This record gives sequence, structure tokens and C-alpha cells, in this order.
Amino acid sequence: MKKKILSAILCVAMIATMAVGCTTKSPTSGGDDKKDDGGKKDSYKVGITIQSLKNDYWAGVMGKLEELMKDKGWDYTLQDCSDNSATQISQIENFITSGCDLIMVHPSDAEGVETVCQSALDAGIKVMCWDDPMTNTTANWILDNTALGNDIGKTAAAFINEHYTADKPAEVCVIGKPSTKVLLERANGIKEGLEKNCDKGNYEIVAEVDGLEANEAQSNVETVLQAHPDCSVFVGVGAGAMIGSNEALLQKFGGAGKIPENVGVITTDVTPQQLESLKAGDEAVRAIVGFEGSSTDTAQACLDMFEKILKGDDFSGDKHDVYRPTMEINMDNIDDIMKGM
Repeated sequence: MKKKILSAILCVAMIATMAVGCTTKSPTSGGDDKKDDGGKKDSYKVGITIQSLKNDYWAGVMGKLEELMKDKGWDYTLQDCSDNSATQISQIENFITSGCDLIMVHPSDAEGVETVCQSALDAGIKVMCWDDPMTNTTANWILDNTALGNDIGKTAAAFINEHYTADKPAEVCVIGKPSTKVLLERANGIKEGLEKNCDKGNYEIVAEVDGLEANEAQSNVETVLQAHPDCSVFVGVGAGAMIGSNEALLQKFGGAGKIPENVGVITTDVTPQQLESLKAGDEAVRAIVGFEGSSTDTAQACLDMFEKILKGDDFSGDKHDVYRPTMEINMDNIDDIMKGM
């Protein structure tokens, strides 16, 4: 009897030892498993949902951000909601269920995701919004889109003032995305910037079209050029507007080196294709209003925000909205910017 009892005790001890010595790895979408060293985390689980990876700017920045998170060993999931609010809500719900430490949302519809973001906060998850001044977040990392639009308009006005007069005004096309709140603000800011900074009577806005993505912008600009063949200045809210407009103009005039000097495209965002066109100097791209600098610079600034939020920095009250800087990209600084793309 004693031998049986002793054998049972030994079996239990062996099973316990085996259980202690085993670990289970959960599947990740990037990076390593979370680690806990004395109660202090050196890795986090992050869920990211953005409007669209078809946008060249977002694809570039997110690619760099993925590299940075991998280098830190973070567990992350990056998803594209295809500019569909219902899809985005479902993605955020899944992030909550999976136990993320931080959720970053680039909202398709900011008001539409407020409730699910509150659910994330209630679950003890930090929430950061990129682009919109949302309410139910830990912090918002945003642009003053009206001010950014003003900067784009001011830059375009300098080009118009150089090449056009009241006797021969520029025909201007504004390329936006009015269905998206922040881009509507940006487009309105562009028009304000033109009005404030152009010489009296030297321009006329002859068309306003959608063009967040390059294919859409190119198609719509080609239509504008059919209706207004003398339209010569294209001012837009993002990279797609610039890339698409530039391509339409290259086709109209027969390629690089053949575009008149008074024809130009001015927008914001920073992508390799935009920079290469500006650097070449023989296409329609004339100026870019950028943000932190290169895609790497922006990705690093975003990661810095993640870390501040995760370590518990205070973003209450007036600190809730963190505004990003803007900068003009020109021939003086383009080489440095291109190194970080």
C-alpha cells in the first residue's frame, strides 16, 4: 500500500514538473510574444486599422512602421478596412477580444467608431486615433487639416503668382475627397489658402473632383482636361491626387520634359513616386507639403506616440489632441527626405 501511495505522489510530481517546463506560443501577426520581466513589459500587442492600403502614402508609412515594431519584438496586427466603417468596427471588436494593449484607428467614419472605441477603453485598452479629433480615445495624433490645406494653397499660390496674371489667369482644379471629413476640411483649407495668397484675379477654380487614390485622380483629371483643356494647376489633398494628375499631364503633353513650366501639381503626403517626380524636375510636380519628413520619420514619430501612450503619459484635457508638424519639401531638402523612404 505504501508503495502505491509513493508511486502516485511521484507521478503527480512528474506531471507538475512537466507543466511548469512547458510554454504555449500564441500565433502573432508580426513580432514576438509578449514578455514580462519583473512586471515591466518590454513588448506589446498592437492592433491597427486604417482606411486603405491602396493609398500610396499609407502603404509606405505602414511598411516602415511594421519594420520598427518587428525590430522591437512587438506583436501586431495591421488591417485595411477598405474605407468601410462596419468592417472597421468589426476589426476593432476583434482587437478587443484578442487582448491588445493598444489599438490605433485611422477612421473611415470617426463618429461611427466612437462607441466601439469606448468599449476598448472600458476593457483597459489604450486607443490612439490618427487623423481625427475623436472623443473616446486615449490620445489623438492629428493634423490641423484646415491649416494644412492653407499651407498647400499658399504653396500653390506662389506658383500661380509666378506664372499668371489677372490678364491671363490660371485655370485651377482642386482634387479632394469631400465624403471624408478631414479631407473636406483640407480641401476647404486649400481654397482659403489660394484666396488669401493669390494675386487679385489671377486664378479661377474651374473644377473640383475626387481623387484620393491615383487611378481615380488620373481618370477624373483626364475628364477635367477634356472639358477645360487650358486647366493648368492641380492642387490636391494627398499623394494619389499628385500621382494621378502628374500621369494625366504627362500623357497630355507627351512625356517628361515636354510639360510647360506654367503647368503644375501641388499636394501633400510624401511617397517615393512623388519625390522622384519632384527630383526629376521635368514633370508636372512642382511642390509637396509634407509632415515629419520621410516615411521612416513619420513611422518613428507614430511609434514614439505608441510608447508614450503605453507607458502612461498624460493626454487629458488640452493634451488629448497632439498636432503633427508640416514642412515644405523642395530641392534643398529632398535628398535627405529620400534617404528615409
